[in-house]
Amino acid sequence: MSIRLLLADDHPVVRAGLRAVLDAEPDFEIAAEAATAERAVELAAAGGVDVVLMDLQFGAGMHGSEATAAIAARPGAPHVLVLTTYDTDADILAAVEAGASGYLLKDAPPEELAAAVRTAASGQSALAPAIAHRLMDRMRAPAEALSRRELEVLQLVRDGLSNQRISKELFLSQATVKSHLVHIYAKLGVDSRTAAVAAATARGLMRR
Repeated sequence: MSIRLLLADDHPVVRAGLRAVLDAEPDFEIAAEAATAERAVELAAAGGVDVVLMDLQFGAGMHGSEATAAIAARPGAPHVLVLTTYDTDADILAAVEAGASGYLLKDAPPEELAAAVRTAASGQSALAPAIAHRLMDRMRAPAEALSRRELEVLQLVRDGLSNQRISKELFLSQATVKSHLVHIYAKLGVDSRTAAVAAATARGLMRR
């Protein structure tokens, strides 16, 4: 039986390239395409799809991780394989925690992409080697790794939000925000908001 695929990416050229690569595989069928994350959720819910190839960034609309969570929450949902250019801890953790079955970078060779699709379709984890390595590093040194919440706080710091605005954005008390910042500074070995953002970006924890 064919593995039915949904291509979710806001760039037509990327979708066309994926179609060209995946159509060459005899056991793949491109069932649908989506230019927005919202449309991907709708098509996945409609059925007839085994694996969703999900980009993370869709302009001003829903984020790919949000769409992944919405798709994965439904009974009998298709598996989601994230296919993106981003390899930061923040993006990886968001996708994995949302329920993605795999995470692959767009520069992966065609044979690696095809293998990841088959692995995801079988219900197994399909992580690019570099992504698996990053997750293993986090597991080996959990005391030094920023948590998902700490990364969220730091991303808002990078966006210029005050502690008060961060607390409203994340539904946290200001004391909790301050506590997160203390832990972030300690883990990164810094003593200021600017230095924390610079250190996290340099280490590949957040996007530049």
